[in-house]
Amino acid sequence: MNWEQLLSPKRSRGAANKSRYMKNTDLRSEFEKDYHRIIGSASFRRLQDKTQVFPLDKSDFIRTRLTHSLEVSSFAKSLGQNIGENILVYKKDLGFTPRMKEDICSILQCAGLIHDIGNPPFGHFGETAIREWFERKLPILKYHGAPIAEVLTPQMREDFYHFEGNAQALRLVTKLHFLVDEQGMNLTYALLNTIVKYPVSSDRIDKNSGNIKDKKMGYYYADMDIFEEIQRETGTNGSRHPLTFILEAADDIAYKTADIEDAFIKGYLSYYKLFEELQRIQTEDGDRSGSFRPADKLEELYMRGQEKKVEKPEEYAVKNWIVRVQGFLINCATYGFTSNYESIMKGGFGHDLFYRTFAEKLMKLLGDLAYKEVFTSGDIYRMEVAEAAMIDFLMDRFAAAIIHYDDEGVRLNSIDHRIVSFISSNYKKAYHYHANGKSESEKLYLRLLLVTDYICGMTDSYAKRLYQELKAIV
Repeated sequence: MNWEQLLSPKRSRGAANKSRYMKNTDLRSEFEKDYHRIIGSASFRRLQDKTQVFPLDKSDFIRTRLTHSLEVSSFAKSLGQNIGENILVYKKDLGFTPRMKEDICSILQCAGLIHDIGNPPFGHFGETAIREWFERKLPILKYHGAPIAEVLTPQMREDFYHFEGNAQALRLVTKLHFLVDEQGMNLTYALLNTIVKYPVSSDRIDKNSGNIKDKKMGYYYADMDIFEEIQRETGTNGSRHPLTFILEAADDIAYKTADIEDAFIKGYLSYYKLFEELQRIQTEDGDRSGSFRPADKLEELYMRGQEKKVEKPEEYAVKNWIVRVQGFLINCATYGFTSNYESIMKGGFGHDLFYRTFAEKLMKLLGDLAYKEVFTSGDIYRMEVAEAAMIDFLMDRFAAAIIHYDDEGVRLNSIDHRIVSFISSNYKKAYHYHANGKSESEKLYLRLLLVTDYICGMTDSYAKRLYQELKAIV
């Protein structure tokens, strides 16, 4: 792979032809234009009412998908600056230029903003609820007397069984977010490829391959053409785009540190529990932990809070520790990329950027701690059961109504007709455009995608309100 091709500014719909006498006064790069398209989009704004961890939380401190995405964008740009400068200074790639460094920073800044844009309401559990709904219902729902699971092709069926917010993000920005035409936001191919974390189809997932790119699906069968065009244009050919590793590291830094901070603020995790866990891995690592010793740093900040006579030295310590650890993790991810540069550029690196760095154990600890103290708590379980009930009901109603929508010779009943009318006209327009000339099984597949498209576009509040309205809960 080479940077000139990887940083392709091509779009599905090229810029409109301009008169050669018309002076171009827009000095932005194509990737800077992407940034403004994203910021001005309704899909991006909806992230302010989508869950990161705590659904429908009334606290204005707890993070939403929007604040999380802004943090990822910031970390990704910082990593791009560090890594780009390292490539230039140490001449790791003679074809790499200062302008390319600017471009990767712009691309990563944009990628951070949209990496979660396809996620359904209610956080990652929303994805689980949708996947499990399809596993239960596709074998029993009928289409002209046959189970839908048998009508669909294997890849179509696997798309639903492995439903994935990452694949939905690519679909949303390339087809569903109608701005001018059916090309969605019409973003650059370099940016689109950066957000594809898993460049494999649903029927090619291999969790045992040892390569991180094969863990999940990255695109739907319906979006295979645009995915393959992006791959050809950027020259990745089945490998991850190098910038995807940087985006993933930024996402990991953001959510793993944020989950700890949010858990502390909500009372799920105490200063003392955090200190105890950090001490354990610090002792295990001994002198291998590098210059940043996480437990010692947390204790030092606690002592400083006491010296300053702050009202809550534990809170002072945890919040300041989060900032320090983020800087440490950025340095480790920078090292992870630059030390594996050749392997990444050849498409042979199969790990995240923290692999075999000083941060590897710390990142695992932060994830495990959040899981044990927050994600398996009774409060979260109760919320997730309620969320699953809402997702299941909405999937039931809309899927039942949509199965025979646009089905020749079948007339929808009055309720199904009204249910279908709720779906965004842009989404239905996209469906009709892409269903034109397709087989009956593919049209059915696209109609089921139309349901997930609509539900994934919902905010938490809207999903709850629609559920209550359709259930006649007043």
